[in-house]
Amino acid sequence: MSEGAVNTGATDRAAAPEPGSAPDPAGGGAAVGATAGDERLRRWRLVLGGEEADGTGCSLTGQDAAMDGALGALYGNGKGGKARAGRERSAGLGASAPSVARWLGDIRTYFPSSVVQVMQRDAIDRLGLSTLLLEPEMLEAVEADVHLVGTLLSLNKAMPETTKETARAVVRKVVEDLEKRLATRTRATLTGALDRSARINRPRHQDIDWNRTISANLKHYLPEYRTIVPERLIGYGRASQSVKKEVILCIDQSGSMAASVVYASVFGAVLASMRSINTRLVVFDTAVVDLTDQLDDPVDVLFGTQLGGGTDINRALAYCQSQITRPADTVVVLISDLYEGGIRNEMLKRVSAMKASGVQFVTLLALSDEGAPAYDREHASALAALGAPAFACTPDLFPEVMAAAIEKRPLPIPDTGSPGQ
Repeated sequence: MSEGAVNTGATDRAAAPEPGSAPDPAGGGAAVGATAGDERLRRWRLVLGGEEADGTGCSLTGQDAAMDGALGALYGNGKGGKARAGRERSAGLGASAPSVARWLGDIRTYFPSSVVQVMQRDAIDRLGLSTLLLEPEMLEAVEADVHLVGTLLSLNKAMPETTKETARAVVRKVVEDLEKRLATRTRATLTGALDRSARINRPRHQDIDWNRTISANLKHYLPEYRTIVPERLIGYGRASQSVKKEVILCIDQSGSMAASVVYASVFGAVLASMRSINTRLVVFDTAVVDLTDQLDDPVDVLFGTQLGGGTDINRALAYCQSQITRPADTVVVLISDLYEGGIRNEMLKRVSAMKASGVQFVTLLALSDEGAPAYDREHASALAALGAPAFACTPDLFPEVMAAAIEKRPLPIPDTGSPGQ
């Protein structure tokens, strides 16, 4: 079995780690010389939770017993069934901050970071532990990831001042990790796209695009000399210091878009650091907030958002449209699940008008690693009919999407079978 969260028909428990993946000071775990069959029974016992009907007949000791206790505290003793003493199933963390802190320490001891993040997320969702994250001690104990940042942002307004400094430190750690992962490739990809979009026909020798030059002059091939005599040279224009492209990121900050808000804020800061791109970042629910002046610090951007509330895409696009001064050099990226609470027909008219003026319009249903999101399929289909297909995008694909939009070539849309494509 692989490491990670496992959902079976009997229980929702996290899978046990691979044999030998953690130290065993208590003497538990797989015995030295145990058979493969014994090891399979041990691992199934950890997954199934030890109910009489689990069929393993396996008992646990030492570290395995402690690991089983950490799993049972979160996932209980069987999905929808009874506990051993005949009581209704319930998880064992309670609402006590000390017990949760101990549990967080336990799971970090027994499981790898990727599994810890899944279990933390499940604890927040299943057991309603969000309010405990308002305590600095809890924030210092958790494993920070994008989903935790989304939860903290949703609690931002309720967060006491004593917690905010710790919360900002947690968010900053995640943001810095994301920037390290994404910034270099994003800058390299978009710099190349900007240079190609500035292609010239009288380039200096070092700026000649030889592939395109040869392709454009194949008809001038001289067989006797086995060479091509180019009549037209095609090259890259050197990126000037002036702004060449305008990018407007228009981000839906409804609760379901939390991960997208985090990634978009990081990308916004990266784009803003490029001299040849003028970047504007706008967030919206039923109101519209322009956070462009905070783009030098994505943490400030994130704490300037307010996750939750309604959605008025039409109002947000009206604001973005008012900021466009050079339509042919502008890319508008709408990041939204398209559940519109405003005026649908006006929203579609605005998108159509922007495209007709020369704006490159991109609709991302999500900007995250989560896969296919829930979204309004009717609106996605309507946008696709206008030539603005809506699709989910991973952070790794985002630089390619932006490069294609800048160069005005077809977008690299993932093949997910969405009607919005």
